[in-house]
Amino acid sequence: MTALHIYVGTLLGIACISDLRTRRIPNVLTFTAAGLALVFHFVTGGWSAAGTSLGGFVVGAALFFPMFALRGMGAGDVKLLAAVGAWVGPGQVVFVALATSIVGGLIGLLVAIGHGYLKAAVSNLWLLLMHWRVVGVRPLHAVTLNGTTGPRLVYAFPIAAGTVVTLWMR
Repeated sequence: MTALHIYVGTLLGIACISDLRTRRIPNVLTFTAAGLALVFHFVTGGWSAAGTSLGGFVVGAALFFPMFALRGMGAGDVKLLAAVGAWVGPGQVVFVALATSIVGGLIGLLVAIGHGYLKAAVSNLWLLLMHWRVVGVRPLHAVTLNGTTGPRLVYAFPIAAGTVVTLWMR
């Protein structure tokens, strides 16, 4: 286990606890973690490594930003993936986002089944796709975080799982 694994694991552990307790991931956590990643990579690898860290932050934020812009994901989740990206770099954060999306989809399916919400979730997905087909890709209030009454997923957990899977496979 490396120092990077310890730092990322600590970040994700705190984020999961915070997200579970308050449904929020604090800015102080995500931005401090990203800043520490930048400093860590600069100290251990110089300007090139710091640039890679900054690139990972930007790519991480860019990957989940569309879901935030469509109001289907909170800003804390976007910033958490960006902070993870600052630690693992732009290439690895793409795999983290992919693994996170798969894990999040599976957990979302289990939550929907567990809450008796699966039929409504599939119906909402169909409604969203038809909305996008007619008016373009825009938020549909009925299925946004603020507009739905369905169960919500604490997304720090899928981000943590996606990160662990990616680091394990590396």
